[in-house]
Amino acid sequence: MIHKMEITVDVIVHATEDILRIFQSFEDYLDLKESDFTVNETVGHFENPITILNVKIVKKQAHNFMRKLLGLLSAKQISQLVKEIEERTEDSRFHMRIDKQELIKGNIVVSEKETVKVKIHTPIYNKKDTIKIFTEIFQCHLG
Repeated sequence: MIHKMEITVDVIVHATEDILRIFQSFEDYLDLKESDFTVNETVGHFENPITILNVKIVKKQAHNFMRKLLGLLSAKQISQLVKEIEERTEDSRFHMRIDKQELIKGNIVVSEKETVKVKIHTPIYNKKDTIKIFTEIFQCHLG
């Protein structure tokens, strides 16, 4: 079953980080181009400059992103995400974070630090179907 999907990716880039390397990593490994992102400049808690990158992808691009993402995750990480579907899902949105520094190295690692936030949204009309639907999403994009 092909699910209707919308994926949001949010990244905080600190002044000490090379934004071009981050954009290049997204293009090289996850097929997201710099032009796909919305870029917002802001100031952090200690008056340090921060850049916030955001992209929302749908339809075929969202399915391609999932295929790429899952192709780069280890089987162990995918099965861990499937086990955690209930804790990671809120209002039909599956939340996960990947390590930004590892992404730059070409590795996709689920992490809670230095993160790239990924939200996968698909309509779920009955809360009890959440685990089944997200398990299907993870399994059908592995191929």
